[in-house]
Amino acid sequence: MAVEGGAKCVKYLLFFFNFIFWLCGLALIVLGILVQTAIRNTAIIKAYTGSPVVVIIVGVIIFFIAFFGCCGAWKENQCMVTMFAVLLSLIIITEIGAAITGYIYREKVSDLLNERFKVMIAGYNKTEEDRTALDSLQKELKCCGANSSNDWENFSSTHKSVPDSCCKNVTKGCGTGAMGDASIIYTDGCQPALEKYIKDRILWVAVGALVIAFVQVTGIVLACILSRAIRSGYEVM
Repeated sequence: MAVEGGAKCVKYLLFFFNFIFWLCGLALIVLGILVQTAIRNTAIIKAYTGSPVVVIIVGVIIFFIAFFGCCGAWKENQCMVTMFAVLLSLIIITEIGAAITGYIYREKVSDLLNERFKVMIAGYNKTEEDRTALDSLQKELKCCGANSSNDWENFSSTHKSVPDSCCKNVTKGCGTGAMGDASIIYTDGCQPALEKYIKDRILWVAVGALVIAFVQVTGIVLACILSRAIRSGYEVM
């Protein structure tokens, strides 16, 4: 009787866990979208965006697995409960991999941004895509150039002008001859602020994935206990 009562308790705990599991899936989707949007909106980084995408996909899959786990527990189906535990284990491995990938990428952000800024500043007057991306970034972050406004030294033949998007009050021609004039333009570079912005969000994904993976271990343990009880032939209703 004690075993029956214990198995019944596990059954309801597994139900409760799957609700938490569903919330975890939602959290992963939100975290992944936030980081992916942060990276895409900069229009600076065009590589190493796989980690947040993986997290979003995992979050979506979790919705289906949570439903699968609920059905298995409700019907006391050993096959479904066991499959739930196996799928959850695979998800945990994927989440840990995404967290590690995100952390490794986080350490490369500085070098990647430095390289991209050099290319885009050089192509500002040649490519519409580079010009639009940098103008948008400088207006949003209130900055100028990569490390400082001096990065625009070759922007014009006079070597004293910057794009109008560097101006505190953006008007046509406001950046002409204004390099270094802090009363007219922002003189701080964009890279430090952008680097911090991206690193913070990647860290959210890495930590979030690891925390959720730890919570999911509880689900695996509960699923294994319930599966064993069902296999042993105990009635858990």
